[in-house]
Amino acid sequence: MPAALRALRGSWRWLALGALGLAYAVLAHHTNTTPDRGVLGTALAIAPLACAALALAWNSPRRPAMLLACGLGFGAFWLAWSRLPWHFSLIYWIEHAGTELLLCLAFARTLAPGREPMCGYFARIIHGTLAPPIERYTRRLTRAWAVFFGTMAAVSTLLYHTAPLAAWSLFANFATGPLILLMFVAEYALRRRLYPNMQHVPMMAAVKAYWNAPAR
Repeated sequence: MPAALRALRGSWRWLALGALGLAYAVLAHHTNTTPDRGVLGTALAIAPLACAALALAWNSPRRPAMLLACGLGFGAFWLAWSRLPWHFSLIYWIEHAGTELLLCLAFARTLAPGREPMCGYFARIIHGTLAPPIERYTRRLTRAWAVFFGTMAAVSTLLYHTAPLAAWSLFANFATGPLILLMFVAEYALRRRLYPNMQHVPMMAAVKAYWNAPAR
């Protein structure tokens, strides 16, 4: 396949994912701000969890057992369906804040003594061996990402429990993605300023490397 065609195919894939994410955000916000949308809200809230569970089960070395566990879980949801529409916004919050908290812990745990920081791992995939100043920078950057995701989880929790549901929904559905993108842009600009002689890959190439990195 020609390089230009591969690049175009990859761009369309990212655009499709972006469009799907935006459509989900719009529908989720609609269910949070419109009365009598409990059934649709519950279905939307459960859908990402169900897809993630199925993907993990399918790729597990114990696929039959994990798929059976998924089936039992879906059966439990089915039995509890009549009560779930009353609590679908709670499912949204657990999903959003829980994801941010898990990302915080994923970055933070790699800061332990003797472990390679998450951002150092990604940088090594792209650049190979890292100079000591870059290694120190990636450790600070890993800490910054851990703080970022921890703050996102805290803000999500605070808004959900103290602000109108519509305000929390705006933050969770429409601010999360742009804030993560802003973090990438700010880090890229800072890195270019601190290390002008370093080979800087385009931001999208870095994102793709993170996306395709082997699980640690």
